[in-house]
Amino acid sequence: MNIQVAITQKPPVLLDLSASIEKAVSIIEECAAEGAQLIVFPEAYLPGYPSWVWRLRPGGDIGLGNRLHTLLRKNSVDLSANGLVKITEAAAQYNVVVVMGLNEIDSTYSGTTLYNTVVIIDNDGKILNRHRKLMPTNPERMVWGCGDGSGLKVVDTACGRLATLICWESYMPLARFALYSQNVDIYIAPTWDSGKTWLDSMNFISREAGCWVLSTATALQASDIPADFPDKDLLFPEQDEWINPGDAVIIKPFGGVEAGPLHQEKEVLYHTIDVDAAASSRKSLDVSGHYNRPDIFQLEVNRKQQPPISFVDE
Repeated sequence: MNIQVAITQKPPVLLDLSASIEKAVSIIEECAAEGAQLIVFPEAYLPGYPSWVWRLRPGGDIGLGNRLHTLLRKNSVDLSANGLVKITEAAAQYNVVVVMGLNEIDSTYSGTTLYNTVVIIDNDGKILNRHRKLMPTNPERMVWGCGDGSGLKVVDTACGRLATLICWESYMPLARFALYSQNVDIYIAPTWDSGKTWLDSMNFISREAGCWVLSTATALQASDIPADFPDKDLLFPEQDEWINPGDAVIIKPFGGVEAGPLHQEKEVLYHTIDVDAAASSRKSLDVSGHYNRPDIFQLEVNRKQQPPISFVDE
């Protein structure tokens, strides 16, 4: 089965959820017009990755960090309140599968904690999977809580069997293996990482998993950050600075760059892939099948949701 893939690295409107959703819908419309059937967005696209956490001075910018976090919280997606309805409606309208990274607010329990989340939306507009990043990386832990294992799933879509891990989750071998063991065709890694080391890692995963690997970050310059961003001149003083080059890439099963990387371009990477090539590539190396030794190694994955509280009423 051949499908047309579109991987966008166009920037959102940072810290403006409504405007970022409108931009995402316009990107979906644009990609669908180009014949795309699977559209992939970067990590935390709605309403943008909190890159400031890598620039705040430890202990010195607490007040600024709190102001930015408050803005991020007010502009995060509440899935329980149907906060992605415009995106899901666009997926159904244009008959496309959408993989969307977002900042998610947990309104069910705390009303405050945020998660780094990615959702897979099928071409009928149904959300098939929500995966929350298992472990935020380094200063990201000041922004997001830890997700549980409930999203470690491979789901059937109109474009094949899809799964996601976010950024450095791809360096968690057991998380990767949990997906490999579910017959994944397309492994999608929305990220904030970029450059040779990250691209080499994606190439390794394509060989290890025997599947397609799609990855992208947001291509972002300081000039893309809104003028009313708090203390913008302090955190992002050089307007021409590339905060992230994007590096959207498609790696073919068993290794080798098929398309990209799209470097320092605020554009969309398009390419047609043969989904069935994934299963064919595992003839010689199937790490969860004939190349596995379950008599020696065993892995148990807890995919139960982990609510912080349960109520017992009369």
